[in-house]
Amino acid sequence: MVELGWQFRLSILVVLNLIATGLALVLLSRAYRSSQESLRDIKALAGHILSSVDQAVITTNRNGIVTSINRHGMELLGAKLDCIDKPVKELSADLALDQFLADWQAKKPSSLTRDFHIDADGRTVRATCQSLNDFEGKQIGKVLQLRDVTERILLEERMRRMERYMGLGSLAVGLHHEIRNPLAALSLHVQLLEEQLEESQVSEEVQQMLAVIKAEMTRIGGVLEGFRDFASMENLRLEEVDLARLIQRQVDLAVPQANQQGIDVRFVRPESPLPNITADLVRLEQALLNLFVNAMQAMPNGGELTIAVTATADSVRIEIADTGSGIPEDLRSQVFDAYFTTKSEGTGLGLALCDKIVRQHNGSLDFLSNKEGTTFVMTLPIQQAAIFAD
Repeated sequence: MVELGWQFRLSILVVLNLIATGLALVLLSRAYRSSQESLRDIKALAGHILSSVDQAVITTNRNGIVTSINRHGMELLGAKLDCIDKPVKELSADLALDQFLADWQAKKPSSLTRDFHIDADGRTVRATCQSLNDFEGKQIGKVLQLRDVTERILLEERMRRMERYMGLGSLAVGLHHEIRNPLAALSLHVQLLEEQLEESQVSEEVQQMLAVIKAEMTRIGGVLEGFRDFASMENLRLEEVDLARLIQRQVDLAVPQANQQGIDVRFVRPESPLPNITADLVRLEQALLNLFVNAMQAMPNGGELTIAVTATADSVRIEIADTGSGIPEDLRSQVFDAYFTTKSEGTGLGLALCDKIVRQHNGSLDFLSNKEGTTFVMTLPIQQAAIFAD
């Protein structure tokens, strides 16, 4: 009887132990499932956050192998999901991301930023590299962030151009007064000197020197007038302008010179009629003709000049494209600078004046350039505010 009692007690203990073990396993199982669900939720939330970020986010291991890429990254680089576990250099043929990572690895700054210019479509992509660390602070890879900053760069460039004109109006008036008056007096005295010399025999050398003086005085006067026109802040003389007729008239003016250079000129219009716009006819003609001449000068050995126009409900877009050799990348930031020119002739005010005229019309003038040519893009509103009229 005593042995049976002990066996019964042991059996109860075993059963209780099994029940306790089972309950513990059930609780552990529930905790595991809960932690797995929480982990999935965290991963999903992290994925949603990365997908919502308006920039490309790419992670790599220490060897530059891609470990993750968000949706915006695939859209920006045109990559696919099979890019995971592949070298970062395979993400894009236009962006030297592998060299960028190597430069970061060599310098080991907290972060490194670099702009990449894509000639094919004129985009600018800004890349930033940072270290990817675990919870213990140990580096396990790198984080690449890419953002298309084309519009931002254009806006910054436009703001930089606008700053150049601040104060130029009063400066132009002062220079015109201080230089024009002495120049007029000098011109009068040169004329009197010529009249006196006509009564006596003077050498050919003296006549040549007088001719040089007159030519240089004329040139100085032209430069002075050009600067005044460039810097003046006169109001626009607004009127309703037939855009198609305006462009066609400038095309007709450019065709004779284009024919001499072996340039084919094409005016591409949309199927629907172009709208009339409110603009200063004279200044807009000046801007368009300057752009046409600039495009032809970029094609000394012939080529094709294409003028394409499109219209929306509230604006028009005029593209002037040449097939020249393009603008060198190191000179592109100076294209709209006053007195900047790569030509042996001219004052360097043509494009700067075009930019000013377009901005006075509340429009924008930008360009895209590569080795196959340059396209200037002029965007103008169809209607202008009345405060701009004289």
